[in-house]
Amino acid sequence: MEKAIIRVRMSAGDAHYGGNLVDGAKMLQLFGDVATELLIRNDGDEGLFAGYEKVEFLAPVFAGDYIEAVGEIVKTGNSSRKMEFEARKVIAPRPDINDSACDVLEEPIVVCRAVGTCVVPKDKQRK
Repeated sequence: MEKAIIRVRMSAGDAHYGGNLVDGAKMLQLFGDVATELLIRNDGDEGLFAGYEKVEFLAPVFAGDYIEAVGEIVKTGNSSRKMEFEARKVIAPRPDINDSACDVLEEPIVVCRAVGTCVVPKDKQRK
């Protein structure tokens, strides 16, 4: 099965806590966007997110970080689509050098993993 991937820079508006820390729910929002693309590619419909069975927050995300979110469908039922997701920090700001310095990370840092299920009703499936 093909993967869907998006890359987004976390903004100051995404920061929710002190120290420019981004709320973990932002990663779930990115996973929702990835899931929507996967469903459109697979079924020709956006479908609905039914729920997560597992979510792991593994590292902090800060304003200025570039996050790459990737997902794939790992199991297909009649109308359900089980998916696995991973969010990785790929670029990080370097305020210790100057206000606009950033580093492309040699190895991405996995910040979140999740497993969830989406549903596309049979009457909406086009593929």
